[in-house]
Amino acid sequence: MASLNRIVMQAQSRQWLKALHPERLDAAEISGQWGQGLGFKSFESYYYPRHDPCKAAFVRDDGAAVKVDVILANQVWEHLDRPFAATRNVLKMLRKGGYFWVAVPFFIPFHAVPVDCNRWSARGLGNLLIEAGFEADSIRAGQWGNRAAALRNLEQPWPPEHQPGSDDLTNDPDFPLVSWALGRKAAR
Repeated sequence: MASLNRIVMQAQSRQWLKALHPERLDAAEISGQWGQGLGFKSFESYYYPRHDPCKAAFVRDDGAAVKVDVILANQVWEHLDRPFAATRNVLKMLRKGGYFWVAVPFFIPFHAVPVDCNRWSARGLGNLLIEAGFEADSIRAGQWGNRAAALRNLEQPWPPEHQPGSDDLTNDPDFPLVSWALGRKAAR
């Protein structure tokens, strides 16, 4: 089953990423393999904390710099000590006109894996991307949550699994549980 906190975010994010024609794009994911099934021309996984985007842009095992069209980061940025530096390093790993998709929790329990440092709303993620150098008018951001889902986040085991038919997926813009954004590097 899927996490209740990610149902709406993943559905909207898939739409955004499919609109980029992933079959033409080389992708890398810092968070694992969520994007592997999206049909990218090529796909590489870099797992945090083994690969820490705060430290530097990534290099491949052969020493070549990672240069891709899309970088995905699903539920990782909240664990970074230096998310601004990490976002700047993502910009370095993108080809001109490349995209960065990032999703983070907002109102969920503390979860130190290995640390838990940051929270952003959709507007906050957009601002992070702008300050790191992404084109301001290219940024799309969303957030989802509601009080019923927030209450489910207090249950154990955590995170709660989505229960189709009984979970309320209505969005309350004043009660986000998760936020996500897509930004583009300048094509020039």
